[in-house]
Amino acid sequence: MLNGPSIWERLDGAPRAGDGRTAELLSALAWHVPAPYDVTRFHPLPVLPAGAVERGFDVDQTNHSVVVGETVVVKWLTPPAPLPQPAPEMFAHLSAVGFTATAAPYAALTRGGELLALVTAYLPDARDGWEWCVDEAAAGRTDFTAGLGVLAADLHVALAAPSGTFPDPVRLPPDGRERPFAHSPGSGGPDRPRDPGPDACPPGPWAARAEAALREALALTDGEDGEWLAARAGLMAERFRALNGHDATPLIRIHGDLHVGQILRWSGGYAVVDFDGNPTVSDTDPYQPAARDLAQLSTSLEHAGQIAIRRRGADPAATARWAARATLSLRDAYTGRLRERGHAHLLHEGLLSAFALEQECRELVYAARHLPRWRYAPMGVLRSWYG
Repeated sequence: MLNGPSIWERLDGAPRAGDGRTAELLSALAWHVPAPYDVTRFHPLPVLPAGAVERGFDVDQTNHSVVVGETVVVKWLTPPAPLPQPAPEMFAHLSAVGFTATAAPYAALTRGGELLALVTAYLPDARDGWEWCVDEAAAGRTDFTAGLGVLAADLHVALAAPSGTFPDPVRLPPDGRERPFAHSPGSGGPDRPRDPGPDACPPGPWAARAEAALREALALTDGEDGEWLAARAGLMAERFRALNGHDATPLIRIHGDLHVGQILRWSGGYAVVDFDGNPTVSDTDPYQPAARDLAQLSTSLEHAGQIAIRRRGADPAATARWAARATLSLRDAYTGRLRERGHAHLLHEGLLSAFALEQECRELVYAARHLPRWRYAPMGVLRSWYG
């Protein structure tokens, strides 16, 4: 803006598609970036076409994304996220190890200890999994799961490779074996998990995290759904016992929010995006078992089935059979690819069921906090599991 405030003086609120500020920012990144702003660069920005037009995405998003010139996507974090955030580190690492099955990362914009925006490539003809995977569910097709499993395995192999960002990418849990924790379905309400007594062995951090997710889901889920959930809380808590005794399980920097909505199908194949972590989890160790990602990706196939039932009129029984086939095929493709690449040790299959259940609790928390109409999906999955 000639003789007016610079773009750096007009970023008090997140830009919206069409107001011109996102395109102006991309041009400004080629020049000096004044304090308190800072830019981390991963790959050179492409040259934008003259008069590049801005547009938004017509999808549910926690943040706000703007496409510029059908070439670049700028995701504005709303509100800005306090540093450190996982995405810039993940971009740097994946770029260093040569993982390309993602939207190429260009830059991260920060200001005063906050992450403001992430700049990545725009993938032509891209559709996220809440579109294309629902199509597959409605049609009863499962062939796509082979490519999805390979993509997830390749991502984990890349995250297990050392780089300057993650020089020690594969770790073991802290010393100290975790043992099963005390549980009584008769205390704390009907079938509620009870707090362990002073002489009981407490749950380890993963089981404790899962139980906390269940408690929060119980507190936030009301009505008939809440009553149904409370009546089965004891059975659910029992499943979390599998998360104890995992001291030999490798830990890596997982994606952290790996669901089909983060998998784009575009003209070049599949791409995994959005490395911001799980929006319902905070203050947790970023190094986690690969099984956590795979469990979440598996449950998201079941969510796609629930969407197909609700919005496409898919038959519930047939869709349940589809979900079972799809999740099994996904896991087979994933484990096969890990073996092929010499990384079978990354997956502890005994954790999958408990992590999947924890994720459904987190989906209920997400629905309560951000998208109430989403509750039908995790509740549909839970009812299919527990009757």
